[in-house]
Amino acid sequence: MASTTIKAYGATASTEALKPLDIQRRAVGADDVKIDITYCGVCHSDIHTVRNDWKGSTYPVVPGHEIIGRVVEVGNGVNTYKVGDLVGVGCMVDSCQTCSSCEQDLEQFCEKRATFTYNSPNKHMEGTQTYGGYSTAVVVDEKFVLSIPENLDEAATAPLLCAGVTTWSPLSHWKVKKGDKVGVIGLGGLGHMGVKFANALGAHVVMITTSPEKGKDAKRLGAHEVLVSKDQDDMKKHQGSFDFILNTIPVGHEMDPYLGLLKIDATMVLVGAVEPLKPFHGGSVIMGRKRIAGSLIGGIKETQEMLDFCGEHNITSDIELIDMQDINTAYERVTSNDVKYRFVIDMKSLK
Repeated sequence: MASTTIKAYGATASTEALKPLDIQRRAVGADDVKIDITYCGVCHSDIHTVRNDWKGSTYPVVPGHEIIGRVVEVGNGVNTYKVGDLVGVGCMVDSCQTCSSCEQDLEQFCEKRATFTYNSPNKHMEGTQTYGGYSTAVVVDEKFVLSIPENLDEAATAPLLCAGVTTWSPLSHWKVKKGDKVGVIGLGGLGHMGVKFANALGAHVVMITTSPEKGKDAKRLGAHEVLVSKDQDDMKKHQGSFDFILNTIPVGHEMDPYLGLLKIDATMVLVGAVEPLKPFHGGSVIMGRKRIAGSLIGGIKETQEMLDFCGEHNITSDIELIDMQDINTAYERVTSNDVKYRFVIDMKSLK
């Protein structure tokens, strides 16, 4: 089957800026959905991959795994979607579908490794790799396409496909409920979604931050209290009182101060720091049977549940819309924490 050449933006080396590229998309197969991309979010993972921070990048890299668009073509075996539907694609576009993880709707932990939306071997076009949403169109297996509630703002929905599910999944898995005291550490792209979700689930939400000036915004987003982690007296006041803590800090950090905030049998889940953490004291978890856990995005079923919840509660991300041509400036601003809270690319600018 013939492939199609489309416009994209990508990097051809770790030291280079992103620039216009032409890439190939496969023809629509029986189980495929072709999507005209309208918006694509900018995730910190995009930057790490472009700059080869995780040492696994194959060039050219075309990033983007927070994709929103309209269906323009479907394969003859597709019955979930039709032309004109508003859909999304998140961090994965395929998995083996047969291992125990996939059978439990945990494709992100596929034992044969999920096919990620970009920088993964592309099993449909031998010898190539997957290219992400910094492009005009994408062809994806219908099982990895998500239905977007039509009442949500299209552009502001894009970051839900990564930042949204990354924070929703642990709140859902650890069954955060009405009345729980939930801490969210770090008010960035992930943290601001954690605050919105925990609030909508009925929890008492405490924003935990090193920056007192973020307090006002945290309350606007749904936090009931703000705890400045540098304030020893304030930290002492909250000792042993949290049912659950979502830790979105993206770099290695001291864990002991935060572990001291947990109740007996409570859990702190890491979603941000994919790197070594500073050593912590074993007593911090032994004294109180506390848990440190991790969580990675979410499976397709869980991502759809999150989107449906967002539709019911009218939850989207706080975004700044940019043109594709401004992506390199946006990367600089993300790395210097100068965005509230996610950039989203308007794909009209690429077309």
